[in-house]
Amino acid sequence: MKTSDLLVKALENEGVRYIYGIPGEENLDLLESLRTSSIELILTRHEQAAGFMAATYGRLTGEPGVCLSTLGPGATNLVTAAAYAQLGGMPMIMIGGQKPIRTSKQGRFQIVDVVNLMKPVTKYSRQVVDGYHMPSMIREAFRVSMDERPGAAYIELPEDIAEEESSATVFDVVGHRRPDASEQSIDLAVEMIRKAQAPLVLIGAGANRKRTAESLRALMDCTGLYFFDTQMGKGVVDERHPQYIGTAALSDNDYLHSAIERADLIINVGHDDIEKPPFYMHKGGRQVIHINFDAANIDEVYFPQLNVVGDISNSVNRLADKLGRLPQEFDFFARVRDEVDSHLTRYFNDTRFPILPQALVSLLRDHLDAEDIVTLDNGIYKIWFARNYECHAPNTLLLDNALATMGAGLASAMTAKQLNPDRKVVSVNGDGGFLMNCQELETAVRMGLDLVVIILTDKAYGMIKWKQEGIGFENFGLDFNNPDFVQFANSFGATGHRAESHADFVDILEAALAGKGVHVIDLPVDYSMNHAILNKLLKESAAID
Repeated sequence: MKTSDLLVKALENEGVRYIYGIPGEENLDLLESLRTSSIELILTRHEQAAGFMAATYGRLTGEPGVCLSTLGPGATNLVTAAAYAQLGGMPMIMIGGQKPIRTSKQGRFQIVDVVNLMKPVTKYSRQVVDGYHMPSMIREAFRVSMDERPGAAYIELPEDIAEEESSATVFDVVGHRRPDASEQSIDLAVEMIRKAQAPLVLIGAGANRKRTAESLRALMDCTGLYFFDTQMGKGVVDERHPQYIGTAALSDNDYLHSAIERADLIINVGHDDIEKPPFYMHKGGRQVIHINFDAANIDEVYFPQLNVVGDISNSVNRLADKLGRLPQEFDFFARVRDEVDSHLTRYFNDTRFPILPQALVSLLRDHLDAEDIVTLDNGIYKIWFARNYECHAPNTLLLDNALATMGAGLASAMTAKQLNPDRKVVSVNGDGGFLMNCQELETAVRMGLDLVVIILTDKAYGMIKWKQEGIGFENFGLDFNNPDFVQFANSFGATGHRAESHADFVDILEAALAGKGVHVIDLPVDYSMNHAILNKLLKESAAID
């Protein structure tokens, strides 16, 4: 069969259901092979969005999402999405086209060395030079992409290789069990936890990837340990748990940092050093147990005293079995939890308009079920969602605290809805980030998705403006104008709405969540209280004793 047919057979063999992307003339043989396959091609309007969609597929399923581009500018448009998947620990396969490599028809026209370009932002980047190698390359790309730590892989298929005949056959998909931690490391961890006066659990992004919710919940219930999470670790354990303290959305000076400062031992489960560190280590200070699939990377702020290396869920289960109910008193952590609960709800019922981000968080939480999904683009509102939005299940608040790119919020929501048609999905975007990939509204409408898209409008790059103001610089270079988002949405076949008051937004939100199709809501937002809230937070959190 043709190498392009062989590629499709290999993808089917890996269980691929969708390919997101934009084909070019260099992909035409592959496109023809896909036409008669079981794989559905989701045609997007920009390669970057295709990459974001594929990465989100990997994030939600644990299996690589697949995206497609042509050569040159199509492939370079995937670079940001590759970094998004690579830093975020999301398995993803990118397939790119290329001019013929045996004979040149057009000199260097459109030719970029994409294979080497992709190497710094992928785990695997190869060009197919002979159809015979295609099956092994696909199997290896999938294996590498899924292996801890997950990430992106790139395969380039030149035009002439795609059309040549090959007698190769696909490889069997062979999984493997991750090794368990040694008994000695488990016993050392038990000893350290028992000796600590104030041990505290941190749940990171790595724990969210491997669905360790049941094991971690059992650990908290069995031992009485209190816990907090990182932004990408949110929801691994239901945040309604009585021992949950909060999310490390700020680098310091938050209520939960009072608990971190009091802790003499951090049990760090699923640490991912791509995320901003929620605490810094100092020599002679608190001790850290690192529980993960791999040993910790050592740097100036993170150098654990113990590595428990192996399958996370297995390690946590064994710790719970050996520890039992701990004798330590956790009264201080309980007080911090109560202060956090009191603070987070302070602006939930505020009805001023433009809306406060905290009030938006409250409204969405009240209108969504435990398994419904909110996806975020990147902006200042992400801090308030990370701090204030109570996650009841894993991967129900999809935010990016790794690459932290703008433009991914809508695309990630589209995949989330595609994979979870029975759940409500809401995409929250700033007006800056939304306009970076707004053309995908057409894709969402064409896919027949029932989706709610909220655009928080302040006509500025609000996060940078907030930082600029905090430093004391003059307002400069960050303001812009917007199109009429209602007409814009309607022109794509979506339904546009503009909220004129807090009560008006509530009515629109309820109707949009209950309705069919894509609903786009223009919602003015008020960020003017950010500094006041955070300054007050600094004083109040420092006073906890």
